[in-house]
Amino acid sequence: MSAVANAAAADPVLLQRSVGGVTTLTLNRPRQYNALSSELIGALESALDHVASDPATRVVVITGSGSAFSAGHDLKEMRSLPSQAEVRALFAKCSRMMQRIPALPQPVIAAVNGVATAAGCQLVAQCDLAIAVESARFATSGIRYGLFCSTPAVPLSRVVPAKVALEMLMTGDFIDAAAARQWGLVNRVCAPEALDEAVTALAQTLMERPAGALARGKALFFRQREQGLSAAYDDASCAIADDFASPWGQEGVQAFIDKRSPRW
Repeated sequence: MSAVANAAAADPVLLQRSVGGVTTLTLNRPRQYNALSSELIGALESALDHVASDPATRVVVITGSGSAFSAGHDLKEMRSLPSQAEVRALFAKCSRMMQRIPALPQPVIAAVNGVATAAGCQLVAQCDLAIAVESARFATSGIRYGLFCSTPAVPLSRVVPAKVALEMLMTGDFIDAAAARQWGLVNRVCAPEALDEAVTALAQTLMERPAGALARGKALFFRQREQGLSAAYDDASCAIADDFASPWGQEGVQAFIDKRSPRW
């Protein structure tokens, strides 16, 4: 094996960089279009577990290296698994990793640099916010290969209208970035050369907000969606009252009264 091949083989499947309160996790299997191998899923889960308890991380960004965000599960790896039990374990592992994202106290932004299909589309849908380049395309394409994208359907059905989700899931057809924004899969669309700037600007806005309020608010947001209307209002009423009594709530209200910027 050549020195170049040896170096490529040694590349980590996930890159992590923390600058100024923003931790960026980069899927790093560009030759496989950042397919979610078991190793990459495990690395993502470990990284998310770490940043959850890192007070220096205010915002998390997930993106891909090369031309793709993620092409979904590594089907070649799946074919090599010797038993159905191991296939189920792989999907359970991926589902556990995906659930780490709404459980994080920090906002999580998907910086969608290219195509996002199947579990890659799932990852975009699972992130709290998403910015995509104009050339990005999205699909839950498993049905084309005999696999209904059941696990991607979980977050997808929670962020886009039901008929949009079902059309994507039943046809496997691609949608472009403009349609993804129209239907709520992504928040913003930008030129490829502007992606870093757009993500940085959004992250900076989030870091200007009180971390405690964001963490509590994010937890409440996901919790109340699973509750009935009355229970959701009860939960939300307590949450906002607790915010009012918190140090950041008291400072924010006093700043409003004083007509000045809050000092978090």
